[in-house]
Amino acid sequence: MNHLIVGLGNIGSEYVHTRHNIGFRVLDALAKASNLVFEDKRYGFVTTLKVKNQTLTLLKPSTYMNLSGNAVRYWMNEKKIPLENLLVVVDDLALPFGQLRLRPGGSEAGHNGLRHITSVLGTQQYARLRFGIGNDFPKGGQVDFVLGEFGEQDLALMDERLDMAGEMVKSFALSGIQFTMNHYNKK
Repeated sequence: MNHLIVGLGNIGSEYVHTRHNIGFRVLDALAKASNLVFEDKRYGFVTTLKVKNQTLTLLKPSTYMNLSGNAVRYWMNEKKIPLENLLVVVDDLALPFGQLRLRPGGSEAGHNGLRHITSVLGTQQYARLRFGIGNDFPKGGQVDFVLGEFGEQDLALMDERLDMAGEMVKSFALSGIQFTMNHYNKK
């Protein structure tokens, strides 16, 4: 069974360590743990992770955040991925740092990457793994915050949180969304 796991972020060295790129970081950690290397392909950086009897295409779109849907649509068609096997890993301001929430769908909550994916797919009913980045910013400071880098306190917990996100991605592919939500959303 094939799955498409999309980590949202922006390409370019100036964005590498930003909060908005946590989707890229989750996929980088998954790939690194299995000694995989991303290849520069159409619409993104891609590698394939085998987990037992499942094949996970890991995609980091190279379209910039607000055009992520183009990469998602292309790779879903290319790999013949059904909608229920799509998982988008995204940063979330509404969750404290490191809190992870898997959802079967829902609103875009002002996230431009999700907004474009929803627009291109014509539905909000695709799974997303929301990675909390916190919201410790002054009024009007949201853009600077999401495009800012993590502080020392967050970085101290980063590896453990990235590992947990990776476990959730694998569980989604192996055991399905309902089991994964029940098992992990409380942690």
